[in-house]
Amino acid sequence: MCFYFRQSKEALAVANRFKVKFKERDSMSSSQTINGFSHPKCAVIIDRDPSEINFYNWGLIPAGSDESIQKYTLNARIETLEQKWSYKSVINNRCLVIADGFYEWKDRTANGRNYKDRYLITLEDDNLFAFAGLYSSWIKMNGAVSYESFTILTTQANDVVAQIHSKKRMPVILSRDDELRWLNGLPYKEVEYPYSVNLKARPSIEVRNIKEELFGSSL
Repeated sequence: MCFYFRQSKEALAVANRFKVKFKERDSMSSSQTINGFSHPKCAVIIDRDPSEINFYNWGLIPAGSDESIQKYTLNARIETLEQKWSYKSVINNRCLVIADGFYEWKDRTANGRNYKDRYLITLEDDNLFAFAGLYSSWIKMNGAVSYESFTILTTQANDVVAQIHSKKRMPVILSRDDELRWLNGLPYKEVEYPYSVNLKARPSIEVRNIKEELFGSSL
């Protein structure tokens, strides 16, 4: 799963890395922690125009639904995309979600208490990368407003993440060579497990009690 990620690079670094320009450059801001449960606007590159950065809300709203579904659609399991009505109609709506790290928690026990230690997971060189994503344009308010949203695909965890994540899941991080292929319709099963890039994990500063995590303490 992936509910928190990091995009800490400046706009120019993003533009140079992905060879893109910005529709709304002022909307591009760096953040150490992007919280999916607040459904923020995030930088994405969509298949219709891979030369531009757009800003879509995290938490996909498919046609026929509304905002109440978003907390369930931050991630989409790659193994069941065609079985879920939320994603079946947008399998070919491809996007890259720009990041340079994501967070997972590892359970531990100390002095009779249960804790979760937060880990930051990045590429080995700490550079920018792209999650494989799907997007939707949802029309609300009698067609007056279009709401663009996305979800991040997840797959089985590789060896690095499996040592941390209790459910052995991780987001699909595309190799640099596959980013444009993904936008151009690369079959999604080709980036299913054991597809992976080289990652490293290191403890993050924050340590949270399990009860705090379960009841929504924000980061």
